[in-house]
Amino acid sequence: MPKSYKHLFFDLDHTLWDFDKNSAASLKTLYDEYNLKDRGILDFDALFKAYTYHNDRLWERYRKGFIKRDELRWKRMWLMLLDFKVADTSLAHELSIAYLEILPTQTLLVPHAKEILEHCKGRYDIHLITNGFETTQRLKLQYSGIARYFNMLITSERSNSMKPHPDIFAYALKAANAVAEESIMIGDAIDVDILGAINAGWDTVYYNPFGVKHNRKPTYEITHLEELMRIF
Repeated sequence: MPKSYKHLFFDLDHTLWDFDKNSAASLKTLYDEYNLKDRGILDFDALFKAYTYHNDRLWERYRKGFIKRDELRWKRMWLMLLDFKVADTSLAHELSIAYLEILPTQTLLVPHAKEILEHCKGRYDIHLITNGFETTQRLKLQYSGIARYFNMLITSERSNSMKPHPDIFAYALKAANAVAEESIMIGDAIDVDILGAINAGWDTVYYNPFGVKHNRKPTYEITHLEELMRIF
């Protein structure tokens, strides 16, 4: 028999909100509006691949405290442009500002995200724990139509900590008036969402749609969100 939980804590990006597709759509808008093709960037897919690479690397540095938020935001654009021999700091800053205006208005969710939230609503207290920025994440929830499902939004800004550090999980329990024994974390990042929650004494669901190999021991592992209906 599955354990009885009272509090479900979801990650947002890549778990419920389809970051990759929404990010690609946002960057494609900028690619067209700023005529980046005329700057010699002929292949949008290559541009998006470069952005994703640098974004992931800079987020890792940000989580470890090596860089600040503003540096993360503009430098991912600057490094992306440099990959195509476009050395334009002003353009990088413009793209960064415009991207952050467009991104949270995108509405694509991971398949079955709204379905599982509807399934769990009223039966559990549902919360979010995200390393994303407060205003951006709230806008994502509003535009994608899922804000109403969540009791609490715990961000790294609000908690002054980031997954996988234990402080953000302790903050989340206090904010939600919950205890670890009745809580479970659902997320896609094995060393951020899952390991962090395990170290905090929580049960976990590892959402692993790409079958990433790992040596962690989540309580559950799924490849599709609809599998959560068998757990909850």
